[in-house]
Amino acid sequence: PWELGGGLPTAPRVLGDPGQWGGLKVEEEEEEIDIDLNAPETEKAALAIQGKFRRFQKRKKDPSP
Repeated sequence: PWELGGGLPTAPRVLGDPGQWGGLKVEEEEEEIDIDLNAPETEKAALAIQGKFRRFQKRKKDPSP
């Protein structure tokens, strides 16, 4: 089963002199996450997220008090 890694996500590291706009580079760390897309829990979570997103879009389009 998929589990969260615990702790806060790491912020990207800033490389170079932060005072200079031209030389500012950001290095991001990639974290590989293995999620079983065929698991019943994954499908249930996806449906819940889609439903909440659709309700959000509907409220955004037709705001009612």
